[in-house]
Amino acid sequence: MRRVKINHRNISPGYEIIVSGGQLAGMDEWARNCLGSSATKAVILSNPTVFAIYGDIVERSLKRAGFQVSISLMKDGERYKNLSSLDSLLNHLSTERLSRDDVVVALGGGVVGDLAGFAAAVYLRGIRFLQVPTTLLAMIDSSVGGKTGINTEFGKNLVGAFHDPAGVLIDVDALWTLPLRELTAGFCEAIKQGAISGRKLFDMTSKYLTDFPPAKRQLESDRLSELITAQVAFKASVVKQDQNESTGRIDARSRKILNFGHTFGHALEKVTKYRRLRHGEAVGYGIMLAGELSKNLDLLPRNELDSLNDVVHRAGRLPRISDIEPESIYEALKFDKKSSGGNISWILLKGIGKPVIISEKDIPRSALTKAVKTILKS
Repeated sequence: MRRVKINHRNISPGYEIIVSGGQLAGMDEWARNCLGSSATKAVILSNPTVFAIYGDIVERSLKRAGFQVSISLMKDGERYKNLSSLDSLLNHLSTERLSRDDVVVALGGGVVGDLAGFAAAVYLRGIRFLQVPTTLLAMIDSSVGGKTGINTEFGKNLVGAFHDPAGVLIDVDALWTLPLRELTAGFCEAIKQGAISGRKLFDMTSKYLTDFPPAKRQLESDRLSELITAQVAFKASVVKQDQNESTGRIDARSRKILNFGHTFGHALEKVTKYRRLRHGEAVGYGIMLAGELSKNLDLLPRNELDSLNDVVHRAGRLPRISDIEPESIYEALKFDKKSSGGNISWILLKGIGKPVIISEKDIPRSALTKAVKTILKS
């Protein structure tokens, strides 16, 4: 069992992320340790696919811990992380009469975790929630750091709140049931973090993908636990220094660097109406676009770009995007949540582990146009 402690000035006494295998059936003790004795009711938010696999296990475990458990299921997919789903969950919490001492348990991927966390943030002005991520992407990224939110017609995650979980339980055994596309999506997010972290995490991620290609359905639990723990520890180190993503920070450890690959990725999700690409798949394209743009600006050497693209390709095949018109991408970029002063902050690379934040006003349109056309044709 591996543990990562999250502790920064806005959280007292902090929370812990546990990474291990076979934990879901015995999560009763963990839940009580996170919440204490005051919590009496628990609402599990999940989707039908995940709940069919793990719902009974988690529900029985929580009941053993003395919780009165109820279930709320949302539809599966990024496009359902919306106001309608939020309203449905808030109505459920109200109907079940949850108090400030009670808890929402997010059982699923990033969509479930983001919605559960946002509902917990706004219900009664804030109740506790637990993250039990079942996808690789949620394990290494969305369950860590306290960002919660929903999508609107204007863009992705434009409505949300910072609300930290009371604890995160990562059971790596859950990854054995993931479809291949979900593994690819998760590993793209892992590559993103490796690229901005440095050679150690980047090479660790690359080596794992070489030794255990997702396409061959090969997972090695101990090595994977080690990689997930390293990924979580890196993200936690960034969040600790800049919890709420200060708009004024542009240094190499600003929380903004975690958005590497997301500017173009979010635009792809928006123009395809959140139906064609998993979030991590869109980030995979976003990584390659940011790398290409960095090369066009003479920031990133060609050999570093080739290394970055090679690792993305090892994660698995990405859905086709060659039919997307460049103009639709530029229109979608206008709604990017990382804009500051009316300008998008692009996260680019000077090399592996050397992120740099550059305002769009300092990027020639020709360099961006060339990069977008290159990636769309890929």
